[in-house]
Amino acid sequence: MSKLARMPTFDGPAREPAKGASPRLRTRYYAFLSYSHKDKELADWLHSELERFRVPSALAGKLTANGVVPRRLTPIFRDQHDLSAGDDLAVEIEAALAASQFLVVLCSPTAAISRWTNLEIESFKRTRPEGCVLAAVAAGEPFASDLPGHEHEECFPPALRYKYDRRGHQTSKRAEPLAADFREGGEGRRLALLKLVAGMLGVGLDELVQREQTRRQRRLAILAAASLAGMAVTSTLAVTAIQARDAAREQRRQAESLIEFMVGDLRDKLEPIGKLDALDGVGSRVLAYYSKQDTSQLSDDALVQRSRALNLMAEVAFNRGNLKEAEQLYQQATAGTAEAVRRSPNDPERIFDHAQNVFWVGEAARFAGKPAEAETAWREYKRLADQMAALAPDNLKYRMEVLYANEDLGISLYFQHRFAEADRLFEDAAAPMQKLASLYPSNTTYQKEFATLQAWIADGQRSQGNLDIAISARERQIDALEELLATAADSDARSRLISAHEGLGLMLREKGQSDAAIKEFLSAIGEAEDLIPIEPRNAQWKAMAADARLQLALTLLLLNRRDDAAQQSAAGCAVAAGLPSAYAKAKANLGMYCAMGRARLALADGATAQALTFAQRALALARVERSEDPITDRYKIAITYSVIGDVQKRAGDTAGAEAAWDAGLAELPSNVAERPDEMDARLQLLQRLGRSHDAAPLSARLSTIGYRSVG
Repeated sequence: MSKLARMPTFDGPAREPAKGASPRLRTRYYAFLSYSHKDKELADWLHSELERFRVPSALAGKLTANGVVPRRLTPIFRDQHDLSAGDDLAVEIEAALAASQFLVVLCSPTAAISRWTNLEIESFKRTRPEGCVLAAVAAGEPFASDLPGHEHEECFPPALRYKYDRRGHQTSKRAEPLAADFREGGEGRRLALLKLVAGMLGVGLDELVQREQTRRQRRLAILAAASLAGMAVTSTLAVTAIQARDAAREQRRQAESLIEFMVGDLRDKLEPIGKLDALDGVGSRVLAYYSKQDTSQLSDDALVQRSRALNLMAEVAFNRGNLKEAEQLYQQATAGTAEAVRRSPNDPERIFDHAQNVFWVGEAARFAGKPAEAETAWREYKRLADQMAALAPDNLKYRMEVLYANEDLGISLYFQHRFAEADRLFEDAAAPMQKLASLYPSNTTYQKEFATLQAWIADGQRSQGNLDIAISARERQIDALEELLATAADSDARSRLISAHEGLGLMLREKGQSDAAIKEFLSAIGEAEDLIPIEPRNAQWKAMAADARLQLALTLLLLNRRDDAAQQSAAGCAVAAGLPSAYAKAKANLGMYCAMGRARLALADGATAQALTFAQRALALARVERSEDPITDRYKIAITYSVIGDVQKRAGDTAGAEAAWDAGLAELPSNVAERPDEMDARLQLLQRLGRSHDAAPLSARLSTIGYRSVG
């Protein structure tokens, strides 16, 4: 973190603007608050705190280098509230700056690139000494632009970083403004506020803090005396309070009964139709109720209901692609259910509620590309599942948790490329799940979980080179989902059908059955386009639709159907570009595939310069991508190098092509199990480099399993 320097203070009044430059305002401002409107929330708080701040009486009237210390720091100018309805906004702002003794700049990366914030600083500095400008750091790092690669973290606007000479011209000398750190983990808002005030008053921070503490202690003494007097009054109200308490308990009981319905039955009705806004509203209302309660005093049931509401909001954030927010909410939910288990360690239902949150913590870790952390969470989940099943062995719900835990552990192992171990866990869970699905055909949970296990079995078998077994498993998954949807409308089941069709299409393409693969990709796209109007904000469905289109585009290009491929690629890339910024990981992944597709299309047209630009963009995106499978991320980088080499080879740059292929080969990890598509990536690079001896075993292995290269 950059050192925040203290700046000398100003001992004179503000200069008036030159004649004709800007009119003087009748009101004289103590300070002008400059900020980017993206930082409005902190600006609101800071403006309010500065105007309500009362200078300790021992300091008021004291003469300092900044003049006589006032009793109040008012008024503080900010453009949102203090401008009149004048015709010339810029002139009025210049007049306000000229009539202000200090300039307080709320600094953040958005403020650093704000043209208006920078102009306000320039205008103020042209007529003021440097000490009249104070910085309130809200986010980012001061002077980060001095460090290559960290320019986006800069929080100081350019005019704040340099001194101005007496003629009002910017110099090359670095300014060191007094900066108060309002960032999380910084000085703390109150101390940062006092630092700003001390700078404006021209007094030492220690002196101001001590005066604040003295005033606070005096106030506490007054409150203590008042509370003693109040005790006499409250004793006469004891009977009334008891009656009110009983009434409050009844109201709480009724409220919590309604909450139980909201996070239970109502959630179950809203989830299948994919209404994220309604679900978010339910969770927000429940948390609003509990925000007024003392968490430590909540009953066990209330504690669990609060955690369920947090879990619900986390799920909504997860489905919208806000993974960081989801992870934080799941952690909060887990803390609540952990406390409930501590209170009742042998209550299987409390353990069940806690296990759900532990699962989601693992799921968030998986999607963040941390499979080892997911494995840790899911081993704890399995321990909890085994514990609840042991406490109530006849409870089918708890026995289901054991099956889920085996599946989830298998998933974490799969993403560590421990395919054989993962597949055994998938198979162990599949047989009893199939039996349950057969015994209870109307239970959609059992049907969907059986289908999901078939998907993981398919991926596990494909990863080990058993393509025919994998294709059969995918077909079983599709049959199970379609059977479920024939009897019930379920948006979650339909979203699973999107990935099922796409997954089958990928394997059919790898078997050389391109026409059948195209049919599956089109089915995936059709399912997604039917779903999206139900919940237009569901970024996950949009991302799935875009991915299916890009896979279809690659298949069409392999068949030399260039125009059809370009059409599907453009449609998929348009959807990907429209994803919300919170869905950054999916956007980066899809963006990489879009750039790769465009590079291949340009190469097919002989436009090597354009192809190289797209391929290099794909490489840049692949380098920053962090998916749930960090090992496979490295193969994606290698594939982009392969395309870059192909482009350079076509352009006649043989040395450049070989360098790119060597770089791609260097990215590939060693001593890990490789899926057929990953073996193919290695094989393609070796063949391009003419290393036929090293390529021969891979070629033989892929030929044996019937794998067709996608090039």
